[in-house]
Amino acid sequence: MSSTELPASPTAAAAAPRVHPVRVAEGERLRFVALPGLTLNVRYRPSDATGRARALYVHGLGGSSQNWSAMMPLLEDVLDGEAVDLPGFGDSPPPDDGNYSVTGHARAVIRFLDAGGRVPVHLVGNSLGGAVATRIAAVRPDLVRTLTLVSPALPELRAQRAAWPTAMLAVPGVAQMFARLTRDWTAEQRVRGVLSLCYGDPGRVTDEGLRAAVEEMERRLRLPYFWDAMARSARGIVDAYTLGGQHNLWRQAERVLAPTLLVYGGRDQLVSYRMARKAAAAFRDARLLTLPEAGHVAMMEYPDTVARAVRELTAGRNDDDTGS
Repeated sequence: MSSTELPASPTAAAAAPRVHPVRVAEGERLRFVALPGLTLNVRYRPSDATGRARALYVHGLGGSSQNWSAMMPLLEDVLDGEAVDLPGFGDSPPPDDGNYSVTGHARAVIRFLDAGGRVPVHLVGNSLGGAVATRIAAVRPDLVRTLTLVSPALPELRAQRAAWPTAMLAVPGVAQMFARLTRDWTAEQRVRGVLSLCYGDPGRVTDEGLRAAVEEMERRLRLPYFWDAMARSARGIVDAYTLGGQHNLWRQAERVLAPTLLVYGGRDQLVSYRMARKAAAAFRDARLLTLPEAGHVAMMEYPDTVARAVRELTAGRNDDDTGS
């Protein structure tokens, strides 16, 4: 067992309970993809158009495929977009093996891509999803046509102070203690706390967006594996930060062959803005988009700007699909 793998917990293998349905934006659909030991929920926008390249969007810690609902329609004229719920998040049940490491999440996405064909894809990841996407692009370059990373969770020597509580979730027992201490918090209180942490300007969230986020928080808190998935995924990030050798994420960034777009927010409280230049130097074919007013989820705060940059990155790179 590698240092990024965790033993399965009793709740990890349990079937996901059916709580009230996840929210689906206008024009979106959901489908489940069943693989051995793994079931993934996928959000997509059906279309009769043909010949468009495929894009896959991967969310961050505590997020879900809904994090891409604002940006996906802005690119649907050129990309067939799909957003996946990582195991244990959104509407995807926990993996049977209980592996929430960065490597475990990457393997889940790789298995999904291998099963679905139409590769390589334009791979887009945020935060934890950015670390997962980096690992995929390094170890399976045949699957990735271009790579877009929004505030990717790549190792920092001096982590942002606001990121310390998230890192503390990795300590055994802390997540359960936090759950007990906050059991009287309302879903709206929790959501407003997340928004203040992840947005450069929480005021950009619409009333409808806030209602959707509160509804999703209420749904997740009813899931018996919610805190386990959060804690084990946080532990996976911490473990990935400490790995050396060829498994180090910065070493893997240097191996990425795909043209890469890096998006960093100047008000990001979780991934330091100062890491932008280091990342631009690490990826061999990189372009950098810095948004001084954005926080950790620029694709939600400034979807038009990020979508325009993705459009420019992917332009002219949509030919010669190797899949069917």
